[in-house]
Order: sequence, then structure tokens, then C-alpha cells
Amino acid sequence: MKKLSGQSATPVLEWDREIISGSTAILEFIEQHQPEPALFPANDSERQAALTWCQRLDTELGPAVRSLVFASMINHTSYLVSVFGKQKSAIKLFFYRLMFPLLKPVIAKANGVNPENLKRAEQTVAAYLDDIAEATAETGYLVGNMFTAADLTAASLLATLINPDHPDMAKPEPVLASFQLLLDRYCDHPTMTWVARLYKEKR
Repeated sequence: MKKLSGQSATPVLEWDREIISGSTAILEFIEQHQPEPALFPANDSERQAALTWCQRLDTELGPAVRSLVFASMINHTSYLVSVFGKQKSAIKLFFYRLMFPLLKPVIAKANGVNPENLKRAEQTVAAYLDDIAEATAETGYLVGNMFTAADLTAASLLATLINPDHPDMAKPEPVLASFQLLLDRYCDHPTMTWVARLYKEKR
């Protein structure tokens, strides 16, 4: 990532020798080149509202969800490797498992797997679930009455916490017990029903 884009975070899009990093920047770039179906409202104030949601979700909700997910798997090498090494060859998975004990402290630090941050992450996720439920109660969408990049961003980040029934997102079976506990913690929240609906209708 650093070689490609000068920074280490994902996602990064390479398009005709142009490099774009960050989910929101990528969505805006795609919108310029593929305007239909629109992911941002035409109305300026609604467009800004969608952008604000995207930026907040990326910088606050995303890291919190990642912290909780990694914490639930960090002590289970085989399962974590099978999740994040999905579609890799058997030889690559073998070396992932071999290297993981050395990488574990780095992964834990990079994803905030420590008691203080995990408590903060739980509070952040809980607050966002309530905020999203309130914001979508009237129209079913975060901004206005159409599906926007804000909905896409929220659903993508929260999908990890519902394990949607989709081949791109489904976790290996049987689901790790500590990860299942994490899923069970949030499964009854209205926002999770909303996420599942968006995946069914829009994926």
C-alpha cells in the first residue's frame, strides 16, 4: 500500500495510473466516471450531509468495528487466517499461519486490541447503532429518501457484525465461538436489521 499510494491504509484504487486512497475519495472518484446510479444526492446540502456521514463512519465507526472483530479472533490463529486469507492459495495460507505468531503483536497494536480502546470501541459502536437507527427511521436512508454513499459506507462497515448471508461476506463455518458472541451482542438492534435489508436489496 505504501509503495502504491504513499500510505498504509486500505482501500486504494488504481485507475488508469491514477491512485486514489480512502473509501469516500474512491466513491467520489467513481461517481465522476460512472454517475449512474448516483451515490451522492444532487442537492448540495444533502450531498454534504452524505459526505459528512461517510467521513465520520470511516474515521470513527470503522476503526471501532475492526478493533472488536480482531479482538474476538486474535487468539485463534487458524480462524483469523481463514477469514482474512479468504480465496488465497493453500501455500499462502500455510505461510500466513507460520508467520502469525510474529505478526500478532503488530496486528493487535494496529487495530487497537487493548482493554482501554476496546471499551471505547464498544461505546462508539453502540452510539452509532442508535444514531443510524434514528436517522433512518423516517425514510429508511441516512440522507434524504434515496440510497447514498452514506448508506453504503455504514452497511459495509457494520456487515461484519451481522455475518450476512452472501458469499463475499460469510465467515467460515463453524463460526468461532468468541466471534459468535460478538455477533449475538448486536443482532437484535434495529440498525442490524437495516443493514441486512440493504445487503438483500442493494448488494
